Amino acid sequence: MSQRGLEALLRPKSIAVVGASDKPGRAGYLMMRNLLAGGFKGPVLPVTPAWRAVCGVLAYRDVASLPMTPDLAVICTRADRNLPLLEQLGELGCKTVIVLSSHKEQFAELKSTAQRYAMRLLGPNSLGILAPWLGLNASFSPVPILPGKLAFISQSAAVANTILDWAQQRSVGFSYFISLGDSLDIDVDDLLDFLARDSKTSAILLYVEHVSDARRFLSASRSASRNKPILVIKSGRSAQAQTLLNSPLSLDAAYDAAIQRAGLLRVQDTHELFSAVETLSHMRPLRGERLLILSNGAAPAAMALDQLLSRHGKLAQLGEELTQRLRQQLPEGITVGNPLDLHDDASPGLYKSVLTTLLDSHDYDALLIIHAPSAASPGTITAEKMIEAISQHPRGKRVTLLTNWCGEFSSIDARRLFTEAGLPTYRTPEGAVTAFMHMVEYRRNQKQLKETPSLPLDLNKNTDGAHRLIDQALRDGTTRLDTHEVRAIFKDYGMSVLPTWIAGDSREAVEIAGRVGYPVALKLRSPDIDHNSEVQGVMLYLRTPSEVSQAADAIFDRAKRAFPQATINGLLVQTMANRPGAQELRIVVQYDEVFGPLIMLGEGGIEWRPEQHAVVALPPLNMALAGYLVQQGLKSGKIRERNALRPLDIPALSRLLVQVSNLIIDCPQISELTIHPLLASGSELTLLDVSLELTPDSDELQSRLAIRPYPQRLEERVTLKDGSPCLFRPILPEDEPLLKAFIQKVTKEDLYYRYFSEINEFTHEDLANMTQIDYDREMAFVAVRGQTHEIEIIGVTRAISDPDNIDAEFSVLVRSDLKGLGLGGRLLSKMIAYTREHGIQRLAGITMPNNRGMLALARKLGFVVDVQLSEGIVSLSLALQDDSNAATSRE
Repeated sequence: MSQRGLEALLRPKSIAVVGASDKPGRAGYLMMRNLLAGGFKGPVLPVTPAWRAVCGVLAYRDVASLPMTPDLAVICTRADRNLPLLEQLGELGCKTVIVLSSHKEQFAELKSTAQRYAMRLLGPNSLGILAPWLGLNASFSPVPILPGKLAFISQSAAVANTILDWAQQRSVGFSYFISLGDSLDIDVDDLLDFLARDSKTSAILLYVEHVSDARRFLSASRSASRNKPILVIKSGRSAQAQTLLNSPLSLDAAYDAAIQRAGLLRVQDTHELFSAVETLSHMRPLRGERLLILSNGAAPAAMALDQLLSRHGKLAQLGEELTQRLRQQLPEGITVGNPLDLHDDASPGLYKSVLTTLLDSHDYDALLIIHAPSAASPGTITAEKMIEAISQHPRGKRVTLLTNWCGEFSSIDARRLFTEAGLPTYRTPEGAVTAFMHMVEYRRNQKQLKETPSLPLDLNKNTDGAHRLIDQALRDGTTRLDTHEVRAIFKDYGMSVLPTWIAGDSREAVEIAGRVGYPVALKLRSPDIDHNSEVQGVMLYLRTPSEVSQAADAIFDRAKRAFPQATINGLLVQTMANRPGAQELRIVVQYDEVFGPLIMLGEGGIEWRPEQHAVVALPPLNMALAGYLVQQGLKSGKIRERNALRPLDIPALSRLLVQVSNLIIDCPQISELTIHPLLASGSELTLLDVSLELTPDSDELQSRLAIRPYPQRLEERVTLKDGSPCLFRPILPEDEPLLKAFIQKVTKEDLYYRYFSEINEFTHEDLANMTQIDYDREMAFVAVRGQTHEIEIIGVTRAISDPDNIDAEFSVLVRSDLKGLGLGGRLLSKMIAYTREHGIQRLAGITMPNNRGMLALARKLGFVVDVQLSEGIVSLSLALQDDSNAATSRE
């Protein structure tokens, strides 16, 4: 996520073309031609011993002969010359290099050479970059592109060329068009951080074949998606396709989970990709999910409706007022409804008048206008009437509108008019609805990203106890723990595995009991039960009542004979028949090569194929995220409701998923976990069979978590000056209501010192951004006091680092009525220690000259205090990696 050198790559002031050529067809010729034709304003410096001038520009024999150090160099030579040329550019001080061609054997040396000179590399095997706003075309692209607000990043040169060709035909513009190639250095996450701050970019489109570093990708994606919509097309859904692309093998559903978790939106194929470009280029923000369909034919309207319902979209319901207005306006024989079919004889004038009426209404959130070729309503004239009505209406620029002018020849001009008017237009009804659902799903993902989770009650855990049991198993050479061995570990995390009951499927239990006798079967399944213990019961998991009648009595008799001294309290036979509403579920934690541990939920009693039968989430989970996972399973049919009398209790299952998530995060030695079968009947969840796979290499597993979990080790109990106890801990997403209550007890003056403006109220989105932080690049410590339901936040300190992890900006705020307890100093000291340990080099902040308390605290803690009276601010700076820094001031 380093931004070092990206300014020189994406906003260069000078460019050298190493290996430039005046011979058409050569890479060096194409690069020079495109740079000059693009209108780049800075110096273009061709480097070649073969030509005195290239494309009319004076050439230089070698890198050492260059009259200046270029910001960007493009190496266009044979691959065997890459390394010496890179060395020469490094010695010259060049900041960034595009390598157009290389072979894998050279990659390691290319990377080490670039690192030695602190150069950034794009590629190798990159198509190059285009930045139309700068007149920059440092690429092999045979077609120019228009300036626009959409940035495109591609890991495939072939896909990039396809999009370029399509965009030229549709007059779609771009802010940046970047081909990554093999991403030896500069990768998607670096560019996302840059583009998130770029004023010319309003949306980002990614074509991704693989993710090199899941945690970096998710951090950058989540940060960028809070500011701009990001759409992703990910190829290589199957293992065979991943092998073809030389990508690490990963469950495709894991990519779905990661993309959704970061607040992005995934599109599935090239057709959807083109629709997505159209959507991002023109569509207005979506304020809701209700769609109204207007058409001049029932068939195209039905196609749109089918697509909407198949994607779980919402059809708008027309209110009484709008219905009456339309009835008065429409000719006899037209039924008012949604979709609204004007029939194939609808004139352009009728289209316009109906659209004007609809624009007056708030009964929908988006409007899709469909037009099929018709002699009564010529496509171009009707489009002109639509554009006219939209431009004249006060709500025309605020309503989300989509158009579908069907056909080809007769609709070309109409679609061009819509594009010029900034209205998204699609060739088919299905394509238009797909584009609408893109925005709906993106809106849902963003809502999920910022939703405040509830904290489940009584989620107690005994981490030390679980660690002792796992460490002992590993010392004993045990790498697999079964149900009876797992029970104590699960108990430490509040999960109850059925005690001293024997669980097995009907075939296994009946066969073993019938052939070798029940005592042996009992020992095989649960060796911790001895013959003189009290056996609470024997559970068989039988699927049909007929199996019960065949097996139950015989096995119960065998159990009594096997344990003459034991007290057997009963035989419990579980069947789908005698537990109304019970369904067999499965929870699996599996290690993924790209994303680390995955939590999977699906049905039991089937041949388990995760790619087909499971919904997938990345840990850590909270109650909101776990609830979404269960709902996703129900919506997709991977979990089925079996009995309306005892429906699945989503909060209860969510709680169990959170407990599983906590267990695998706290105990990285667990590489796999399986709960199957898990019987669910309403809120009653019965864990019948559980197993764990262990690995001693826990450090690597912990580092491979795709999302950094809550850093519990940073919790610290302190005593304030008045003797009251307090807990300093990292902020949690669940803290939103506590943070809101805290801010309400801070005076307007103190808030003004903190935010440099008068703030009357913080929105949910503001508070979500403050509490749902990425612990990899941001930290906030809260001071919390009180017990259970009466806890309150009394102070907050926060530090946000730049992507290079060099500088961090800090702030500190204490409840106004609790000053004088030393709280601000203790919190800020904790933040200084954390950022220093995290490798941050400098901690900086600003305050106002009359905030004397903050100035005194800063001096006491060693900050450089720079009072800038002309600006009305005071800059505070602390060098973290220099122990000799001392308090000074310049006043």
